[in-house]
Amino acid sequence: MSDGSGEVIAVGDGVDGFAVGDKVMSRYFPFWEAGAPRKGCFHGVPGELMDGYAREIATAPASFFSHIPSSYSYREAATLVCAGLTAWHALVDGPVLPGATVLVLGTGGVSTFAVLFAKAMGATVIATSSSDEKLERMRSLGADHTINYRSMPKWEEAVEEITHGDGADHIMELGGAATLPQSINAAREGGHIAIIGALAGLKGPVPTVSILRKQLRVQGVRVGNAVQQGDMVRAIDANGIRPVIDKAYPMEELADAFRYQETAAHIGKICVDI
Repeated sequence: MSDGSGEVIAVGDGVDGFAVGDKVMSRYFPFWEAGAPRKGCFHGVPGELMDGYAREIATAPASFFSHIPSSYSYREAATLVCAGLTAWHALVDGPVLPGATVLVLGTGGVSTFAVLFAKAMGATVIATSSSDEKLERMRSLGADHTINYRSMPKWEEAVEEITHGDGADHIMELGGAATLPQSINAAREGGHIAIIGALAGLKGPVPTVSILRKQLRVQGVRVGNAVQQGDMVRAIDANGIRPVIDKAYPMEELADAFRYQETAAHIGKICVDI
C-alpha cells in the first residue's frame, strides 16, 4: 500500500511547494531526495513499517508527496509510485540511448512501464512471457519482438537471433536467481542488467566468470528518489505516456484485488479506488 494519490486538503505552516487543491502522489522512499542511495534513505516506506494509503485521509510530511502528471487521473498517478519509477530509474541509469535494445522480462507493472519508457527513449524492445495473449498486449504497447519462454525455454538464444548475435544492451531482470544466468547470456558485451525483482527465486548460482568475461554492469534497482520521480513526471507530460491498468476495485473489495493479484493473470497495474 505504498502507492497512493489524492487531493491536498490542508497544508501545515511553513510548507512550500504544495497548496490546498493540488493533485499529488506518494513517494516510495520519502527520505531519499537525490543522488546515490545512502544509509537511512530506504526507511519510511508507507505500508511497510507504517500505515500505507488504503485509507481516505493521510497526514504526513511534505517529503512524502510529489505532484502528478498534468493529464493524469488519481488512478493513473497511483501506478507510478513504485512500478513506474522503478522502470524509469533502471532505464535512465542504463543509460538507454536511441537505437539500444532493451529486453523486458514479464508483463507486470514494472515491465509494462519499461516498454512504454524504452520506446519513448527510441529503443528496440524485446518482451518475454509464458502467455501468447500477454505478449500480444505487449506488442500493442510497442514491443518490437516477443518471446514465449514456455515454448522456448532457452529464450536467450532467441534474443541472440533477434539481435544478430550481439545480445541485448539493457535487460530488465525481474526473475531473480532462476533467470539471471540466462539474462547474463542474453546480454551483449559490456551490457547492463538491472536486477529489479526475484519472482522466480531468491537464491541460486551466479556465473561470475561470464559477468567478468563480458564486462557486464549488474545493478540492483530499488524504486528511486525524488529527483528521479520529478524527471519521470516531466517525461510523461512531454510524451503523453499512459499507464496500463488491468483492473480497478472499490476500497470495499480490497481483499478481492489482492486475490486477483495472486493469480498473476494481470497485465500492468491493479488499482483500488477510494
